[in-house]
Amino acid sequence: MDLIEAIKKRKSIRDFRKDPVPRAVIREILEIACRAPSAMNSQPWEFTVIANDALEAMRRACMEKLASGATPHSEHSVVGWPKDSVYRRRQVELAKELFRLMDIRREEADKRRQWTERGFRFFNAPAVIVICVDRMLAEGTPIFDTGCVTQTICLAALHYGLGTCIEDQAVMFPEVLRQHCGIPATKQIVMAVAIGYPNWDFPANRIETAREPVEALTTWCGFD
Repeated sequence: MDLIEAIKKRKSIRDFRKDPVPRAVIREILEIACRAPSAMNSQPWEFTVIANDALEAMRRACMEKLASGATPHSEHSVVGWPKDSVYRRRQVELAKELFRLMDIRREEADKRRQWTERGFRFFNAPAVIVICVDRMLAEGTPIFDTGCVTQTICLAALHYGLGTCIEDQAVMFPEVLRQHCGIPATKQIVMAVAIGYPNWDFPANRIETAREPVEALTTWCGFD
């Protein structure tokens, strides 16, 4: 797939077919993604790839945590938007469109809860890539670099007919990840990417998110 086409076509996939993704394919994607830029070639990213029985065990453990009333938490600053900001408005617009596609009404608490649970089940993906960094690095220092490698994973996946969803819900019970995947305490769990073959019959996968016009975001200096 052409690079520009891939950038324009990439979207968050929120349901996947059950078909497994071959280990060799994920390995190739990670090899490509590791060409992503990083500060002074520091390459701070590390990956844990989870599938099959290990992933099913994690799904069950996350659901048990939610059912117990445990509060989801993260090992890094999670996304947050001031209430009256344009960022919050964009997030609300996305949620409204997703709920419209899924036929979830504001008053339908059970459906809203089930939607939230999807993220903690990794959107039924057959594999999940967890991205970590070493705790010896200063807090926040490698976040830009991990963002670069994460997007490169998502773009490379399209070449293989795969879809992805970058999701922080997947890492909001870090103790579950550490227990089932052996991630040591010396590593900070940053983000996860659900990966698999998209289920295009799933309504939410039809979403087309809007983007702000470049002129609204750009200040030009020194141009005619």
